[in-house]
Amino acid sequence: MQPADLFIRSTSARRLVLWGGLGAGALALSSLAAFAQGHALMINVSPSLPYWAIWVTRGAPVHRGDIILFDPPVSPLLVKHFGAKPKPFGKRVSGVPGDIITEQNRIYFVNGEAVAKAKLESRLGEPLALGPTGRVPKGCYFVTSEHKDGFDSRYAAIGWICGPRILGVGGPIL
Repeated sequence: MQPADLFIRSTSARRLVLWGGLGAGALALSSLAAFAQGHALMINVSPSLPYWAIWVTRGAPVHRGDIILFDPPVSPLLVKHFGAKPKPFGKRVSGVPGDIITEQNRIYFVNGEAVAKAKLESRLGEPLALGPTGRVPKGCYFVTSEHKDGFDSRYAAIGWICGPRILGVGGPIL
């Protein structure tokens, strides 16, 4: 075998490895892109939840106790507090479809169990109208926060959180 034959073979082998590596890289990027369409990392800047990093899975089924991330509704109160394009909210699911939500003396109950107390005013002094009561509609949820100042379903400006507004189910990371 001539030295030139070894060079050709090793050059061919290098090209084959290079093309194989490029193909594997393209496949990995494609898989990563597909994964990213169904998942996201959200950074929480609100004291409403005790976590600052939340892993979101889009399209996951929602259960009582889950953290869901959602687009808040547009209202003058939300615009005043969070701007014209507020970031997604993250809250805990307290009421699921079919549950009965009641309110007495600004305390909210889900199926008779107290879950949150509504404040009279926002941090900027605006009166806060009470949120919905009754049976949680199909495809909707009653969400609350462990934080006393959480802005959630106990207020009319948020209300029920229904399917089209839900971005995904979150799992705390940190």
